[in-house]
Amino acid sequence: MKIRLLSLLCFFIFITFRPHFTYGQFPKSFQNTSRDVYQWIEQNFAQGKIPPFSFIYGGKRSDSFIKNWKFSKQKLNPTESNAEVTIFTYTEPSGGLSVKCTLTSFTDFPAVEWVLRFSNLSAKNSPIIEKTCAIDYSFFSQETGKFILHRSKGSNAAVNDFQPFDEPMQIGKNSYMTPVGGRSSDDTAFPFFNIEMPGQQGIVVAVGWTGKWFADVVQKGEKSVSLKSGMENMHLSLHPKEEIRTPKICLLFWKGEDRMMGHNQFRRFILAHHTRKINGSNPELPLSVSFELDGAPFPCTVHTCITEASAVAHIKRYQQFKFTPELFWIDAGWYSGCGWDKENGEWPQNVGNWTVEKERFPNGLKPVSDAAHAAGAKFLVWFEPERVYKGTQIYNDHPKWLQSLPNSDSYLYDLGNPEARMWLTDYLTEFFKKEGVDYYRQDFNFDPMPYWKNQDAPDRVGISEAKYIEGLYAFWDSLLVRFPNMIIDNCASGGRRIDLETTSRSTPFWRTDLEQNSTGSQNHSYGLNFYLPLHGTALNKTGNYYVRSSLGSNAIITWSVDGSNNETIETYQKYIADFKRFRPYFYGDYYPLTVAHKRYMNNNSWLAYQLNRPEQKDGLALAFRRDRFTEESMIIKLNGLVTDAQYELFYEDNGVRITKSGKELTDGIEIKILDKPGSLLIRYQMIEK
Repeated sequence: MKIRLLSLLCFFIFITFRPHFTYGQFPKSFQNTSRDVYQWIEQNFAQGKIPPFSFIYGGKRSDSFIKNWKFSKQKLNPTESNAEVTIFTYTEPSGGLSVKCTLTSFTDFPAVEWVLRFSNLSAKNSPIIEKTCAIDYSFFSQETGKFILHRSKGSNAAVNDFQPFDEPMQIGKNSYMTPVGGRSSDDTAFPFFNIEMPGQQGIVVAVGWTGKWFADVVQKGEKSVSLKSGMENMHLSLHPKEEIRTPKICLLFWKGEDRMMGHNQFRRFILAHHTRKINGSNPELPLSVSFELDGAPFPCTVHTCITEASAVAHIKRYQQFKFTPELFWIDAGWYSGCGWDKENGEWPQNVGNWTVEKERFPNGLKPVSDAAHAAGAKFLVWFEPERVYKGTQIYNDHPKWLQSLPNSDSYLYDLGNPEARMWLTDYLTEFFKKEGVDYYRQDFNFDPMPYWKNQDAPDRVGISEAKYIEGLYAFWDSLLVRFPNMIIDNCASGGRRIDLETTSRSTPFWRTDLEQNSTGSQNHSYGLNFYLPLHGTALNKTGNYYVRSSLGSNAIITWSVDGSNNETIETYQKYIADFKRFRPYFYGDYYPLTVAHKRYMNNNSWLAYQLNRPEQKDGLALAFRRDRFTEESMIIKLNGLVTDAQYELFYEDNGVRITKSGKELTDGIEIKILDKPGSLLIRYQMIEK
């Protein structure tokens, strides 16, 4: 009887405070647990309910008819622990269109994610499907107060790549986000953001779509905010038996004293559920070396003059000095057609020639991979398989698999074509096995959106993009099944294709094409760390300030191993040892210690952040004083500590150890950096009683 009365009371509260059937509200006792998320799912994915997505079908809005469609619910066997998968299916009564929502909920995080699939079950073309929002929902707060959108910039090889913004929202004012050109984190938008709501709660949102997604966030009233997101360009009729998918939407609900509670919960969620496991665990990302050409004459570059002999010698030089990295890799230019002389072309003009250049590598790449393996390292090779240049082997042999643009010599290899995708998968599989490739770097240096648009008929707008993106995921998934210990390095002119789906399959070893800029490296770490624990960049200069600027969960050494850096063998060894010591901290919780105002992106400021590991009861604080900043000290307030515990602080630069209470560190301590530019790295450890 008590259970029945409680159920009636909950139902009464839900009805009373739910002002419209398209809106939703968390119960007053919402604590952002998995059980609360299950309640939210049951309220919104059920017979006779309007689900939290929308589309226009044959000129009619889905909320006007979908409650009358056939509804079914099917539980699937989960493929991972702490996850439950359910398919909710909405089918047109006539049997024409079917919309399947594959939804995953989690027992260890207050998160839910889903993807939609539209299928034409009939024997004729479907009415037009358009303005599809994978999510179309309004969230309510019990309290009035400020709504703040925390979002970030994408990558554009700039100092302010991934710069975070905190945007106080206004009723009726939209915040619209979409990347340029069809790469998911390109320049204008980043597909991870945090909607902070009154009452110390909010929602971290992630979009999984490696194309032109959009998100539209607007405060509707004093207690509500709405979110729409999906594929930006869709106006299409499905052919008989044809199916397409939408972007994936992920929501992580958080509650806590500040929004970093949500960010850190999301980072842990990414590690638990969107990081590909190797032998059941998250991989330790490598410290790697990109081959250089020390002393090579102009016009030689690493792309045009590297040879089997120089690459093997480079590996042996690292062995000689006892600072062998964990991965060696060959970048663009190893394939046929590339060379330094005028008879040959630079690397971009030869993408599509995926055979090894015989003059420089007469025995293929296997001698280089053998040398890397003999040194105890792995071997990575760069490809750009989605771009094909006119006159190359793939252009000549498989023209029917290429998408084109007028007056362009670059073609898009159509991963949406199953035959083309399988050929490429088989080709790379054999290449990797023959050449001893362990890790695979996939680059993507041009905008696909114009190619997709050029393929689409007026009644099929978006079909090329949808099929291509799904083909990209199938291509990577197939490679990872065939090579279960492989890591895919996701590069797209740096970090321009970072989203939930690519994060689940790959890691951006090279998150930006901005090089030789320590300020930029610091900024990029600062911004990306809000959402993603796994990413890396180049270690292109020596010295503590520059090496620390590029610390992360992985890094690529691009400095020359010679006397030009005025370094000794011992200091090189120390830099590598330091990276390996500090790398595990980047898998922990993240806290910014300085504010991301406009000055943070230039040299007239400090930048500082903290990495905390509560399970290990330790962490580190890393601070940088840029070269034009006059103040030599600042106050930092550490986070995530036990206030009544004692901590030992170790200052890496001078070896000083001091003891402070958690409360003292939380209230703030003064740090000084006398050099301009200069850095400070402090490790701390709780003192066990």
